[in-house]
Amino acid sequence: MPDDDDFLLLNPGPVPLSGNVRRAMDEPMVSHRSAEFEATYERAQQGLDYVFTQSTLDDHSHDSNGTSLILNGTATMGMEMAVANLTDAESDVVALVNGKFGRRFKRIAERHARVTPVEVEWGQSFDLDAVEQAVADADLVTMVHNETSTGVLNPVEAVGELTAEHDALFVVDGVTSIGGDVFRVDDWNVDIAITDAQKALAAPPGISALYVTERAADAADGDSAPFYEDLEWHLRKADDHQTPFTSSVPLFRALAVAVEEIREEGMESRIDRHRRQSQAFRAGFEALGLKRFPDIEPPTSLSNTLTAIELPDEVKAAPEEFFGAITERNVSISGGQAHLGGQIFRVSNMGHLSSAQVLRGIRTVGEALNEVGVECDVESSIETATEILNK
Repeated sequence: MPDDDDFLLLNPGPVPLSGNVRRAMDEPMVSHRSAEFEATYERAQQGLDYVFTQSTLDDHSHDSNGTSLILNGTATMGMEMAVANLTDAESDVVALVNGKFGRRFKRIAERHARVTPVEVEWGQSFDLDAVEQAVADADLVTMVHNETSTGVLNPVEAVGELTAEHDALFVVDGVTSIGGDVFRVDDWNVDIAITDAQKALAAPPGISALYVTERAADAADGDSAPFYEDLEWHLRKADDHQTPFTSSVPLFRALAVAVEEIREEGMESRIDRHRRQSQAFRAGFEALGLKRFPDIEPPTSLSNTLTAIELPDEVKAAPEEFFGAITERNVSISGGQAHLGGQIFRVSNMGHLSSAQVLRGIRTVGEALNEVGVECDVESSIETATEILNK
């Protein structure tokens, strides 16, 4: 059990690592073309197959019709690989944008194809009628499932139905949902799903993963893609549990252990734990008198892997004092990004946080608020969150 004086990382990635994951990176080095490495890749790939296809609440395994790939780069590489291999300059891409990472997907697509954005204010819900109109002539649609910049869970299932009706390919950033929340590749008509090691998978940063369906693989054109991101080449090498280029052996080892730990916990239990912890964070912060961010409408919902909270007006005037008080307590949280800087803060419950660590995060925020002159009842907030965590 971590001591209260230990550093507590509550940023929405990277997230804390288990002891076994950390130790995996300290094993003797081997060649990335060795049988030992191929065994590591296979372990990681098998674990990812489970994570990508078992994110259901009924613990039912889908029959896999795709391939899990591990990339020597973070999820931005995966986003570009998906777009670059499935489009060309004559392709029409619809990019859904309601936060920083939806905007990133749009910017990537603009380098490879014609892009029609469907944009709403960061944190707001998409108008599905507007989405349907936009995707009617689309070749490919990009969307972020869990928008890390604002803490909202976007309606991938509903958009997937629209893309299927119009026979468009559907590429989804599941970076901060896959491994911590429900994600149904088959049921939601997702052609490529993307995630990152450093998020809900609870592995070190530096590598990422894709789940590529047969439909996407058939549509891929490696000749039009960047040399390092040739999807066809990666798929061929994955058959031999390899990557086309030099692999980061320690990071692959860590990922293999991390996804095995997910399987040991079980996706149903893991999803339930993440949901309970996010509810505790929200309830605890609300008991401190804070307002959750943003206001949303169905079918959009709040994230179950990270929580965004609006800073009080008194703190917005000098946010560095509040964040400094957090840091003094050996805890790290994140502020807002881009125009939300100084307006919100964000905490993550991705990975393997304990109930005690969630409560410490709430207490730290409450104490920091009191220190900067925002009066709040810390003990009441802890009681409120504890009740939820003990359910």
